[in-house]
Amino acid sequence: MRRSSLTLFLLLFACQRPPAEQASSPVAPGGAASRLEQAAIASGAIADPAKISPVGLFQRSHEAGRDALCVIPARNGDLHFGLEAIFGEEPACRGRGTARRAGDKLILSFKGGDRCIIVAQYDGDQVSLPGVVDLACADLCEGRGSLEGVSFPRIANDAASALRARDRSGDPLCAG
Repeated sequence: MRRSSLTLFLLLFACQRPPAEQASSPVAPGGAASRLEQAAIASGAIADPAKISPVGLFQRSHEAGRDALCVIPARNGDLHFGLEAIFGEEPACRGRGTARRAGDKLILSFKGGDRCIIVAQYDGDQVSLPGVVDLACADLCEGRGSLEGVSFPRIANDAASALRARDRSGDPLCAG
């Protein structure tokens, strides 16, 4: 009886302790998914987001309106963008400027007075603006509109589609 109790205790104790290799090299949160994603990229199962150009059209329609972002290449190798977020009959935000890629970020520098700059998340399939944007960006919006938290899913990955995109008034969203 004593021997089986000792064996049971040792088995329970062994289940409680991590293996030696896990104890010496802790995995950061999300590390397993990161390794899985890297393996999928290496095998070609999914595309590497770092290699997907942001050029194209990103757009989402919803009950209050439509959010659209176009990104086109410029002659000098830079990227230009135009965006419009519509929140009903009147409130809307719109702007144009230059974009720059920095890892999984897309830095949007708006043309205009207060130098609004937004650092958006870019994963190859979507551009997501942060939940808080600089006060300098308030001039881009009318009424109670705001660019905070707006996201733009990709619908086309070519400059021609981006150039065909129109804003609410029918003008080109991206100027060529």
